[in-house]
Amino acid sequence: MATQPVVAQMEVALAVVTSARRVCVLTGAGISTDSGIPDFRGPDGLWTRNPGARRLSALDHYVSSREVRIAAWLSRLEKPAREVQPDAGHLALVELERRGRLAMLVTQNVDGLHLRAGTSTERLVEIHGSLREYVCLSCGRGGPMAEVLERVRHGEEDPPCLACGGILKSAAISFGQRLRAQDLGRAELAARSCDLFVAVGTRLEVHPAAGLPALALRAGVPLLILNFQATAHDRRAACVLRGPIGEVLPALVAA
Repeated sequence: MATQPVVAQMEVALAVVTSARRVCVLTGAGISTDSGIPDFRGPDGLWTRNPGARRLSALDHYVSSREVRIAAWLSRLEKPAREVQPDAGHLALVELERRGRLAMLVTQNVDGLHLRAGTSTERLVEIHGSLREYVCLSCGRGGPMAEVLERVRHGEEDPPCLACGGILKSAAISFGQRLRAQDLGRAELAARSCDLFVAVGTRLEVHPAAGLPALALRAGVPLLILNFQATAHDRRAACVLRGPIGEVLPALVAA
């Protein structure tokens, strides 16, 4: 895709969006930065400032190190997700659904902000899971995260599963952990059957979610990208926008 002035890019984006009736949206960490959650790979991203932090997101480190698990539970206790609020980008996608244009919203985020903003579960795929719940890595038992955090609050540093004694972790997908087949299937179907695919706040580097735009393109679906940094699919996109998500996305939906 040739580089265009910002105004021209916005005109193209508006034309593409207003003609779409079944929009599939993929969101990444960039949509939640206005809510106060840092992204991972941006200039001030979590992994940019602390490259070692990525290792703590790996399943093998979590399973093999009690110290890592203790730190993880303590971090969740000290930074409750309920203190973070949806921002203008999340709310714009709720409005897109309200207008009957949103076919599916696939998010790589585990913060739960799309649900808190009002996106319906029927139109949402949390492809990397969620921090709202926990799961046992041995027996699969799970439940609300608040149940485990209450145990941590009362002195259990690394609370085991009450059913089998196995290791508990959040239901967010870690590196080295497989995605749920049902979630991936819903996302792939939406990418192939929509009439516009929009990638927001993601560099499209983490697979298999990063492969969804390619599925849409192979089906002849136009691709619109809204992200501050370049992505691997920029050259194949109908339009690439670099503006602030909290401003540009509401403007596109309002069109």
